[in-house]
Amino acid sequence: MRTTELVDGFRQSTPYVNAHRGKTFVVMLGGEAVNQPGYRSIINDVALLNSLGIRIVLVYGARPQIDAALAANNIESQYHEGVRVSDEASFGIIKQVAGAMQFDITARLSVSLSSTPMSGTFLNVVSGNFVIAQPIGIDQGVDYCHSGRVRRIDVNGIRRQLDNNSIVLLGPIAASVTGESFNLTAEEIATQVALKLKADKMIGFCYENGIVDEAGDVIAELMPNEAERILERYKKIVPPCMSTTAFLQAAIDACRGGVHRCHLVSYCEDGAILQELFSRDGIGTQIAPQSSEQLRRASIGDIGGILDLIRPLEEQGFLVRRSREQLEMEIEQFTVVERDGLIIGCAALYPFPEEEAGEFACLVVHPHYRDADRGSVLLRTVINQAKQMKFKTLFALTTRSIHWFLEQGFEFAEVEDLPQKKKSLYNYQRRSKILKLDLTLVPQHR
Repeated sequence: MRTTELVDGFRQSTPYVNAHRGKTFVVMLGGEAVNQPGYRSIINDVALLNSLGIRIVLVYGARPQIDAALAANNIESQYHEGVRVSDEASFGIIKQVAGAMQFDITARLSVSLSSTPMSGTFLNVVSGNFVIAQPIGIDQGVDYCHSGRVRRIDVNGIRRQLDNNSIVLLGPIAASVTGESFNLTAEEIATQVALKLKADKMIGFCYENGIVDEAGDVIAELMPNEAERILERYKKIVPPCMSTTAFLQAAIDACRGGVHRCHLVSYCEDGAILQELFSRDGIGTQIAPQSSEQLRRASIGDIGGILDLIRPLEEQGFLVRRSREQLEMEIEQFTVVERDGLIIGCAALYPFPEEEAGEFACLVVHPHYRDADRGSVLLRTVINQAKQMKFKTLFALTTRSIHWFLEQGFEFAEVEDLPQKKKSLYNYQRRSKILKLDLTLVPQHR
């Protein structure tokens, strides 16, 4: 990697480091991921997240390891409705496997050798009776025996450990109020913990780089309803207990319950969790109750983001320079496009109500997000705002984007056509082209 690539990558990740610091993430590490050669790197990356100030609850599963151990002891794995039946013969082995994995993961998180990313650091890893279980019971005549479900989560206990910068490690075995132990699914534990903690994210791993469409391409973002339709298709291909289908169902439940973002990344791709969380477009699939990209009116808290967006164009002379003070006074005129907390686009509507006209100004879209026609989306939004204000004409002044405005239906105009207040401010040295749009001929956009 060239130095410039390293610097660019570091700079691009910084806004996400700041955005994620202090947030609570529930990371679900299925047994399939633990079986992969890249498992140690995943654990190191989880430790790295903790070092960046992210509050981590790590939930691990052990489904394939338990299946292998039962087979080695000539015990057939039994499932009903995608849930393991944990009878007396198998439960002792299940507890051994889950306990051994807990110690292995704890040991891995404790590594601070110079050959690892966590050189010179020490993490506290805390496990305990934070999850209280209850038996599933009998369903359709099938007794689940020692298979259980979540009854209660000790939210305050987990938060105390997170406040101490500890990683909370939860496995699939949980105790009940009667002193019994039960085998739970990692997906249910992760979902319930995320919901009760009001976690900001839930993250899971699968073989591919997330959910793929029929052409084999990764789907970057899904709403819960879209994810549900895909889940039905997946269930026809793989059993519901497999990592992808199980986590997808968990993500749907979590999003509908209030978790803001769920991410599914590959356990085969080195550093996938870091690429998903700290790059502009990620690498896996994000499931969210609403799009990560929002178009909305600007507020005073957006001033820093707008300034970061427009400063490069001001320095190049493409935009007239605005001071922070001026922007504070004009902020109500701005509309922004926000993506994961970052302002990636903006535009302003300056009103001249006495002449039933408005000025479309300060249209900027971040260079990395100009491939989705966001400029046109911002223009349509401003047109709707202008029509709601009963304006008949929309003006724009530009030195570089003349053809774009013509493509949007604008026509050339003269200085004399400008509203009187704008006419007196026209800069003849810049010689900006003046364009206008007859709003009476433009239908309302929906």
